[in-house]
Amino acid sequence: MDAIDLNVISDDRGSLITIEKYLNIPFAIRRIYYIFGTKEDVSRGYHAHRDLQQLIICVAGSCRMTLDDGVKPVNHILDRPNKAVLVRNLVWREMHDFSEDCVLMVVASEVYDERDYIRDHSEFLRLIRNAQHS
Repeated sequence: MDAIDLNVISDDRGSLITIEKYLNIPFAIRRIYYIFGTKEDVSRGYHAHRDLQQLIICVAGSCRMTLDDGVKPVNHILDRPNKAVLVRNLVWREMHDFSEDCVLMVVASEVYDERDYIRDHSEFLRLIRNAQHS
């Protein structure tokens, strides 16, 4: 659940940000997707992943991410394209308060695999407790 400030390269033409494996993310990129057009008062996420890691960036607009490692939930406001959150495996994530123009880009360590999802918060907490005691 690391907040990351991405390096912005700017000149008189504008700005750009690069995302490179092992440079500003600790994994090889296997999938990229983005979320947009989220309706007012809709929240998303409500899951964790067994193995998948993600770098999440709000490239336009804003939203609030709640990340829970099983000990303490932490809120992150994503509201600029050079602010990212690294979400490691076994972290519950929820996205709330999407602005109308929000575009949330997700860079993932693995391709989509439904078997990697933990969609029940009670099961997530049980897995965390078991991992801490092994």
